[in-house]
Amino acid sequence: MRHAQPLIEAGVCYGALDVAADPVATRLAAQTMAELLPQGVQVISSPLQRCERLANDLYGLRPDLTYKTDVRLAEMNFGCHEGQRWDSIPQSAYEAWTADFWQHRFGGSESVAEFMGRVEQVWQVAQALRAEGVPQVWITHAGVIRAAGLLAKGVGEVRDATLWPAEAPAFGRWCRVGGGVGQADRQAVSAMTVSRETPRHRPELQRLADPAEGFAGQVAASAAA
Repeated sequence: MRHAQPLIEAGVCYGALDVAADPVATRLAAQTMAELLPQGVQVISSPLQRCERLANDLYGLRPDLTYKTDVRLAEMNFGCHEGQRWDSIPQSAYEAWTADFWQHRFGGSESVAEFMGRVEQVWQVAQALRAEGVPQVWITHAGVIRAAGLLAKGVGEVRDATLWPAEAPAFGRWCRVGGGVGQADRQAVSAMTVSRETPRHRPELQRLADPAEGFAGQVAASAAA
């Protein structure tokens, strides 16, 4: 499940930046999940407050579930670019990332390889628990959800920025990784799809409210602009 709408200006780069989410939207998302989740589910949350608040609200409604926090479910860390406007980041930074999408640390803190590696660790544990009949719900970020979707398809490495997935749940929405869109969210499919065409034009950088909102496509488009 993805956190609710963050309280941050559109067009600002935020991944590891610990910004709050809209409290009303967070509560509504928690109420939706509280009604849907069966007993025995293990809830794992990113430690960033936009996710942790959602987990806390869910706990208040469903104290019967098991909860824990895992730092490996945090969004990708964009280092020195955190808190900066996407359109203020030097073109050379995008070009360097595009040239080595898998290994380059955009912003100096974390590469896609390192990001995928930590998500895969949690994914492997989740698969083992699923085999034992213990389902998990992750309260996390678009980038993590996309990474999990790749892992579900057996893809553990992405060296070409244009191959990074474009789709993710909308803020406060959820999906069943490996099982398609959540049944209750089928009416919101149009809101969940992030167009691959959007980042092709540099002014569209200002629409990027979440760094994982197709960040790979952003890099490729920026380098080609």
